[in-house]
Amino acid sequence: MDTSVAGFFVTSLVIAMGLLSWARPSGRVSFFSSKENNLFLNRRNGKAGSKQTTLKELCRTATPARCDLNPLLFNGHLQTCWTTVKFDDVPVYYKRRIFEADSEAYKGHFAVDFVVEPYKAPKSAEATDAERKYTLPSGLPERTAMFSEDEFAALPSEDSKPMLVVLHGLSGGSHELYLRHVVHPLIADRGWEACVINSRGCAQTKISTGILYNARATWDVRQVVKWLRAAFPNRPLFGIGFSLGANILTNYLGEEGDACQLKAAVLCANPWNLEVSSVAMQSNFMGLKVYSKVMGANMKKLFEQHADEVVKNPRVDAEAIRNITYLHEFDRTLQCALWGYPTEGAYYRDASSIDSLLSIRIPFFVVQAEDDPIVTVKAVPFQEIAQTPYGVMMTTSWGGHLGWFEFGGGRWFVKPVTKFLNMMAHEIDLDTPPVVEKPEAVPGRTSSLQKDAAVKEPKPAAFSPMRQHCE
Repeated sequence: MDTSVAGFFVTSLVIAMGLLSWARPSGRVSFFSSKENNLFLNRRNGKAGSKQTTLKELCRTATPARCDLNPLLFNGHLQTCWTTVKFDDVPVYYKRRIFEADSEAYKGHFAVDFVVEPYKAPKSAEATDAERKYTLPSGLPERTAMFSEDEFAALPSEDSKPMLVVLHGLSGGSHELYLRHVVHPLIADRGWEACVINSRGCAQTKISTGILYNARATWDVRQVVKWLRAAFPNRPLFGIGFSLGANILTNYLGEEGDACQLKAAVLCANPWNLEVSSVAMQSNFMGLKVYSKVMGANMKKLFEQHADEVVKNPRVDAEAIRNITYLHEFDRTLQCALWGYPTEGAYYRDASSIDSLLSIRIPFFVVQAEDDPIVTVKAVPFQEIAQTPYGVMMTTSWGGHLGWFEFGGGRWFVKPVTKFLNMMAHEIDLDTPPVVEKPEAVPGRTSSLQKDAAVKEPKPAAFSPMRQHCE
């Protein structure tokens, strides 16, 4: 068949299917949360009778009633694949600071990109890291420059603006479009501040040791949050994670528990149960031959960029890594070697965040698409979210993996995410701790039977959501 004819046929077919999908009803929006327990939040300057609200009410209010997406992208595969098309530009400017890890176990360096006012591309050697001390030979990402020492010294502030801490997805960085779609409207009027924690080796950064990152690499997040708390003592801190970054953030929140310094968090397209998601992805053609293959290639590229450091680990077989094709093969060959896991299954089970959500003790909002081809709906924590008053999960029947593209190029998920964050930051009294309706029913809490020495009945078994995670 002539290529022009074939192209016309494919284009016509897509348009025809898109036109037919106009008859498709709006994507379904569903909410999942504890039916027996509530988290009460105090409103700022609440009038009589409206001083309190619940997390459930706030999340529903933040979410549009309809999920109207681009009818030409009428399923999860099309929504997901469209994320690779760079058709629009969302200008967010960053200044980068390289942090030296304070952990003895996980030594190295990582980059944090702080959102700043727009600036002209600098030419100084310091701003561009001309010597490539911290940056890969291809240079810094677009609209990103290094802080000068004077600029960074002047960064701490006594202001009380809300600040968002952002974690990107697998092999991504602060440059990712899905991330900038959320950050841009928040910073548009300078009402928010934000920073992105780049995973080690990502976003054009060099690594200084053989340590990259994995799906439960929470140590750099913990260090940055501590630094932010000291540098900006009056700013309420919020967190958001995308895809693998959501998994890492969930693990961090669970590890911190009652001591968490963040006021609230948003978790977008979290893979939750990594083993279930991996097996599901391997079980169908698109999952294995498209998504797993592409992600495996991205991780191989990341390895090659840092191979000189990574191969210093005697357990790393560089040739075996170069021969892998799929993501699970990469995890089996490199991640298991780096982190001491016997199998990729052991790694997935340990790094999964599905149990960690039960230890979270701050309000959190989960956003998932049920047709996400990378995060199978079988991995989504429907049962777990029903056990905690601290979280609400909103799912849409349509949206793909970090897609949710609307007609015209906007992304629907930005609306509930930014409204939730703005409501938490500006309408809720953050100085008053949230109140759990039935604290004895929260997983991980010590039961009244265990506390009361006078009770003669045997102590009930208690589940510790974080117990299984290795140190």
